[in-house]
Amino acid sequence: MTDQPARLVRVVPGGPVLVEGPVCIELPDGGVVESDRFMVAICACRRSKTYPLCDTSHRRRQRGDEQSAHSAAGGT
Repeated sequence: MTDQPARLVRVVPGGPVLVEGPVCIELPDGGVVESDRFMVAICACRRSKTYPLCDTSHRRRQRGDEQSAHSAAGGT
């Protein structure tokens, strides 16, 4: 390891990945997103309109909601 302290990364069940900032996120297409916030929420569901940053889109559609809608439509 290095002399620098390890960064905190927290995986939120059903939510984003929280990373101690500031961060520089390199995207697959070579683009870069930077944030100087002390904690950065990185989208894990890919529903975010501000991907790779989380915009809480994961809250709009919960797994339980999908099952309720399926049952109400006469599904099994």
